[in-house]
Amino acid sequence: MKALKRQLYLWHRWLGIVACAFMALWFVSGVVMLYVGYPKLTPAERLAHLPALPPGCCAELPQAWAQQPLKGLRLTSLAGKPHYLLELADGRRLAFDAASGAPLSKVDDAWALASARQYAGDAPVTYQGTLDEDMWTHSRALDAERPLHRVQVDDADGTWLYLSGRTGEVVRDATSEERAWNWVGAWLHWLYPLRGGFGFDNGWRVLVIGLSLVGSVTAVLGMVVGTLRLRVRKRYRSGSCSPYSGGWLRWHHIGGLLFGVLLVLWVFSGLMSMRPWGLTASDSRLDLKALQQGPLRAADLSQPVAQALAALQDEPGFVPVELYWRRLADSTYLVARNAAGSSRVLEAGMPVASQFPRERLLAAAQAIAPQLTPEVDWQTRYDFHYFARDPQSMYGFQTRPLPVLRLRFADPAATWIYLDPASGELVASHDQAQRNGRWLFNLLHSWDWQPLLERPLLREGLIITFSVGGLVVSLSGVVLGWRRLRPGQRRKTL
Repeated sequence: MKALKRQLYLWHRWLGIVACAFMALWFVSGVVMLYVGYPKLTPAERLAHLPALPPGCCAELPQAWAQQPLKGLRLTSLAGKPHYLLELADGRRLAFDAASGAPLSKVDDAWALASARQYAGDAPVTYQGTLDEDMWTHSRALDAERPLHRVQVDDADGTWLYLSGRTGEVVRDATSEERAWNWVGAWLHWLYPLRGGFGFDNGWRVLVIGLSLVGSVTAVLGMVVGTLRLRVRKRYRSGSCSPYSGGWLRWHHIGGLLFGVLLVLWVFSGLMSMRPWGLTASDSRLDLKALQQGPLRAADLSQPVAQALAALQDEPGFVPVELYWRRLADSTYLVARNAAGSSRVLEAGMPVASQFPRERLLAAAQAIAPQLTPEVDWQTRYDFHYFARDPQSMYGFQTRPLPVLRLRFADPAATWIYLDPASGELVASHDQAQRNGRWLFNLLHSWDWQPLLERPLLREGLIITFSVGGLVVSLSGVVLGWRRLRPGQRRKTL
């Protein structure tokens, strides 16, 4: 038994020397991330900076491209002029002048500056060159837009704009405040300084998983060791339940007992954020693309764009800044959005509508699994599995509209889907494995529990309080580890 205890102490000691420094870093940067997130361009920010689409502004998309199957099609503005933006089935992105139909042939510095001025308004802009990736553009969601143009805006926020090298569209903004705080926030929390330097693409991911695993094991061992050294009934000679009379050893022991469980859960849930070994990967076999019942083609829209924009003139107070081509069942239609994010649905022969009827969404959803009858809920409030987060959070780019139609299928993977009646879009889906991940990551790590999300001050106060406790445990471990490794100190204790 003594030999086993000795092994537990040694494993905790030497693993802790590695893990405690990273855990201290994670606690500090995690608190920063409560208030300042990694730079991103939210849907609300993007729409708010778009000019209005005037009636009669646009011809139809050139016929050769109107027949192409597409992943996405929008009518928006680039460099102050309406353009069609196409995403092809192979992931390529193309832009066409909406007035002349001419393709955008070159996205150079002049074009990037013109697009940046559309976003920046009257603020002066300065071109800073092209780049493939920097510390604020690590997101894989930007891969299809690389290389990126960077433009500095001389505004009060000291904004940097990143524009697509394919179309010139603004795809990310980063204020000076975001950049400054992220050096000790998300950039450190996700260990981005170590990204890309391992000679293979998956190196950073393997490193984060490995360090999180080491941290989790160290914390569990610490709880075991701390409990073994605790005496509640037969106390130590000093009268204390801890063998350590004071100093960092006592802080580490008592702090670990008070905050150890939460520290274990936080580090373990951080590990689960990487979805290691496919533990929370989707198992659903339902064909969600069946909602469309065919590819999206601009030629299938029987309503001319000019007619759609003219119809929106009769909508009081609604000024469209963007049109989206959408397909639901066997119908292709338009969704218009204004600068505030409100939407209108436009179909040929139909009046402008603010949302689809429930029955039509249900009929379209039957194509996903014709043999199954889903449980249907018209959801008007957020809950544990469908919730919205603040813009600074890592989920701030997601749109989670209400009301939403939730359908729960009795397939082997227990798939749930959410349809937005304001656009007919599939806005979220998850199966049982992904919902397990929701418990293992979002709840344990970010405390994304609706009663707390509805009380942000309480949630932030609790997270900061327990983060301070975890920081005390981690920092004391760093100090003890440093003392252990100091020249001369190690020889005394061997």
